[in-house]
Formats: sequence, C-alpha cells, structure tokens
Amino acid sequence: MSYRSNLLPALLAASALLLSPAGHAADNDSISVIDDTDREVRLDAPAERIVSLAPHITEVLFAIGAGDRVIGATDHSDYPEQAADIPRVGGYTSLDLERILAKEPDLVVAWDSGNSRSHIERLRELGLTVYTSEPRGFDGVASSMERMAELAGTAEQGRAEAQRFLQEIEALRAEYADRDPVPLFYQVWDQPLMTVNNEHLIAEAIEVCGGENVFGHLDRLVPRMDREAVIHADPEVIIGGGMGEDNPAWVEAWREWDNMLAVRRDNLFFLPPSLLQRHTPRIAEGTALMCEELQTARDRRPESP
Repeated sequence: MSYRSNLLPALLAASALLLSPAGHAADNDSISVIDDTDREVRLDAPAERIVSLAPHITEVLFAIGAGDRVIGATDHSDYPEQAADIPRVGGYTSLDLERILAKEPDLVVAWDSGNSRSHIERLRELGLTVYTSEPRGFDGVASSMERMAELAGTAEQGRAEAQRFLQEIEALRAEYADRDPVPLFYQVWDQPLMTVNNEHLIAEAIEVCGGENVFGHLDRLVPRMDREAVIHADPEVIIGGGMGEDNPAWVEAWREWDNMLAVRRDNLFFLPPSLLQRHTPRIAEGTALMCEELQTARDRRPESP
C-alpha cells in the first residue's frame, strides 16, 4: 500500500481531535467573519498556512499581503509571478483532497461556484476551516478582500487595497456611466458559446462603462447560446477573452458575419481574460480597458444628420 493511501486514515483521526471541545480557544481570542455563503468562519489566531482553491483567490491573497502564507494553490494560479512557485493541490474542478490535507492548512479558501460543493463539504467534515468566496459585484470583491485579510492577520493592508480598488471603480463610473449607452455582447467562452447575465460581476463592469448587456435579462448567471442568437441581437460591440492573455481568435472569428453591426464598424475587442474574468482587484484595470473600447465604439458612430 502506498504512502498516499495510508495518509487519509491518519489525517481523519487527526481531524477528529481538531473537532474536539479541547481544540477550541476562548471566543474572545478568536477571529470570526461571515463568508459569501453566510457561514461563520472562526479561527483561534490569524491563519499562517492557507490553501487557495482557485487562481483568483490566490491573486487576492497576495493583494492583501497574505501571499507568503499560501502553502497550496490550484493549477493556473499564475499571478503574481511568485504564485508559480506554490505547490499545487489539483485543478479548481478536480481537487486532490489528500494533498490538501497533507498540507495541514489552518485555513482553506474555496470558490463556491467553481469548486465541487461535495469537495468543500468534505474538507469541512475532515476538520478544516473553510472560507467560501463568491463575490457578485465590486462591493463584494472589496468586502471579501477585507474578510480574508481579517482571517490572515493582514487587516490593515486588506482594507487599504479594498478602498483603493473601490476608488478606481468609482472614478471610472463618474467618467463613463452617463455616456450614451452601447449595446454589447460579452463572450466568456467559445465552445459552447457562453456569456453573462446582469447578475454577474462582469455585468457591473459593463454598467460602469455605460454599456448595455444584450443578454443581461437571461436567468442563468453564465448562459449558453448559439451564434444565431447573437447574430439576431446584432450588438454594436462584441468583447471577449480567449484561451490565453494574448489570443484574440474567438473575437476575430465573428468577422465571418460581416452583416453584423459590430463587424461593420470594426467593434470587435479582445480583453485579457484575467483582467475581467477573475474576481480580483485587477478587474478595475479590465474595466478601464472596456470603458476605453466602448468609447472607441461611440466615436465610430456616424454623425447624426
């Protein structure tokens, strides 16, 4: 029998000890926050060993000054550069629970809509403290930064970074939100073709820039659709990411439909996906780029007679 197969039973026994009444410190010595799923998360002291279960969570932990405490992360945790050196614990959709347990973290930060719910619950059952992140708006990103910073013992830096982020967003809102609206389609994925509704974080970026999400009314947070629906909607702008930070192939593919307004006016814009599709402070940078592209589209409108 391998070392790994022997590991889980021993860790299960250890987790039982962690759950015993003697394992809890007095309430007045602990740190307590409410996560994005309305669960209380309590630590006896600031977390010194943190496992991140999504790339955007790793990035946030670095932003709030807790990067040196991250001892495990999922694949594609690539920002900042130091994140590349963190040992991996699987992909965010395919977590290696034994590897996470072997890290002996005192805090695991999970992604509610990205990680397997059964995996998250299993980690809790095994005695690990789990904070679940799922910000749906810019205020949520800032609030999650502050709460993670409380748990990591970097509250001052977390508050400062959250405030800086919100100030950047409000500056963009003041500059762009009242400009002439621009109907747009935002492409999250290619096969299947996917977009976002108005409940998604990206939709708030669209709103800040004075855009109108042509599929914002749909029920699903990340709706799937066919190309005919987009062609019928005929947006003025198509914006999308791609398979990499500098690969605009998905957006360029729309040029085949040269009767579409966005194609006729050359309003096909690529934005690096990490700047808009990760729930991190860098979404302010992505929003600024989107605002610039929507203004380019306004400037390309024919003058009214």
